[in-house]
Amino acid sequence: MTDPDQRPSSLRPVPIRGDHSPADSLAETQRIAADLADGRLPRDATFDGHLPLEARALSSRHWTPLAVAMRAAEWFDEFRIRTVLDVGSGAGKFCVAAALAGHSHFSGLEQRGRLVTCARSLAFSFGVQQRVHFLHGALGGVRLPAVDAYYFYNPFEENLLAPASQIDGEVELSAERYARDLRAVRELLSAARAGSYVLTYNGLGGKLPASYQPVRIDRELPNVLRLWRKAVPRIVISSAAGVPA
Repeated sequence: MTDPDQRPSSLRPVPIRGDHSPADSLAETQRIAADLADGRLPRDATFDGHLPLEARALSSRHWTPLAVAMRAAEWFDEFRIRTVLDVGSGAGKFCVAAALAGHSHFSGLEQRGRLVTCARSLAFSFGVQQRVHFLHGALGGVRLPAVDAYYFYNPFEENLLAPASQIDGEVELSAERYARDLRAVRELLSAARAGSYVLTYNGLGGKLPASYQPVRIDRELPNVLRLWRKAVPRIVISSAAGVPA
């Protein structure tokens, strides 16, 4: 989450790109997809135009910028990360854009049902619904898929924001919830298999377990993007009695 934006009154569905014909919308969708696949950066406002109006208004604060999604997709391909879970996936912008820019499969976890519906529609609009899926629920409340990497765009910060900067008041938001979610994340990452990755943008809100070490960092984006890897334990083989190691 970055700079504050005007808070919408709700997230009720509205026509997407209502000022364009269906043919124009389809052509623009195809252009955006082609640009991302070829490493060209579309304007965020152009991509956001394929979100419902009020989800669009949340983008500058709550959704991942396209430049970040493109860099993430590059790193995922570099490290052969094939499956990613976005914790707090919102309207689905990161998952859909990174899928278009790379080759990984994405799952998004989102606690607001209306945003899950929005995200699924976005994935369908861009034709990536076979590689992008969304789960409705809160961390600790649903069974999560086994993945190679976890993505966090400071997803729990909303608990600490003033009401006018929150998405809405329809879910629990409090300092207690913030602390509880951070504990759940540490448990999740501590239990993850060795070699698992974590990608953080604008931090996580707390420290990762000590077993995670940074392997990539980008400070040129609006906020810092870091890729971490969980260390693989070293196996020490002791020698048998009388036999040199």
